[in-house]
Amino acid sequence: MDLKARITNSLYFIVAGYFKFWANISLKRWRPRIIMITGSAGKTTMLNLVETQLGDKAHYSHNANSIYGIAFDILGEHGVTGSKIQWLKLILKCPVRAFTFKHTEKYYIVETDGDFPGRAEYTSKWLKPEVSLWVSLGRSHAMCFDDVVKKGKFTSLDEAIAHEFANIPKNTKKLTIIDGDNQTMVEKTKDIRAEVVALSKGELKSYKVEPNRAVFTFSKRKFTFHDPMPRDVTIQLLMLEKLMDYLGVPVNYDLSNYVTPPGRNNFYEGKKDLKLIDSSYNAHIISMQTMLDTFKEMDVEHKWLVIGDIIDQGSVEKDEHEHLADMLAEVKAEQIILVGRRTTKYTYPLLKKKKGIRVEAFQKPDGALAYMEEKLKGGETILFKGSQYLEWIIEKLLKNPEDATKLPRQTELYKKRRAKWGLN
Repeated sequence: MDLKARITNSLYFIVAGYFKFWANISLKRWRPRIIMITGSAGKTTMLNLVETQLGDKAHYSHNANSIYGIAFDILGEHGVTGSKIQWLKLILKCPVRAFTFKHTEKYYIVETDGDFPGRAEYTSKWLKPEVSLWVSLGRSHAMCFDDVVKKGKFTSLDEAIAHEFANIPKNTKKLTIIDGDNQTMVEKTKDIRAEVVALSKGELKSYKVEPNRAVFTFSKRKFTFHDPMPRDVTIQLLMLEKLMDYLGVPVNYDLSNYVTPPGRNNFYEGKKDLKLIDSSYNAHIISMQTMLDTFKEMDVEHKWLVIGDIIDQGSVEKDEHEHLADMLAEVKAEQIILVGRRTTKYTYPLLKKKKGIRVEAFQKPDGALAYMEEKLKGGETILFKGSQYLEWIIEKLLKNPEDATKLPRQTELYKKRRAKWGLN
């Protein structure tokens, strides 16, 4: 980490401490039962699943998983979305909000990330959750941990990332629920003060997925979704049951009205009878593998993949994108389209060498869209996964233009950023 980055990181905690101070006053006046959700992937899905059960009994930290975001959320504010003048307004406004505003719900369901050294530790020591749910573990935002590994604090990126996430169970007061199939999670939660419940995806009896439906069957119980939820959601469903049992709340198994967050495996009808699956919110190897496995299990013809770069990987960027080539080849898709400089540089050359693989690579999404509009015959099922504003391509292929409002990154800030890329 260079000097500028170190100064920026130090300032982050100083300014975050200011907002945390005022948020904590409001939090103490509120006194909710705090349930913290964390993991490299699947946090938002878990939060939304909890919302299907607790409804208005809880307040949820939607779109706020950083120290700043959580502080603003507690104070009933929305943080900074573009204008620098908002920082000054919030600096002046938050002390007043600390004494005049408080939420009233019984529970606070808060999503928090481990995307940078020290931040998960800071948040969990502050909030001291009654319950924590550790959904997954992988190399999300790996580049942020390069420096601590180089300094010898940890032997590998995986160790550094696991250490950061493990701070949340360590600071949990009563119950932490983990994926028991992940041995690192099991090791990291030994000898903590909270009770640890380790669940296994092996409890799933059957799984059926289609472009617009997914059914999870356990012993004498069944969850049904109207989007192609991946098999890995099994662990979230088991965690949901365990959490509701702990809270003494009956489980509602009818999830037909579950609203999948934007860009997390949403189904849309496209032009020419296209079936569009939008998983473009973000990507790292865990979430990429999850969605590719889901796609493999779909019994449909004419599968296409549109894959964007995996960003924030730092020193492992080349390795991750080369591994991605093998993952994509296993899907046996009719057509693979890569978008971005990383997939073009590392993934494309390896796929070109594999027999029977049809692959094209583009630096920007407009090139990919032009190719698709020329080659699509109609009736294809297309999975979109990764960065590079893939939601813009989806928008252009939608049967119902009004569905564009349901896509990720629809704020004015992102629209301006896409416009700079010539994506209008």
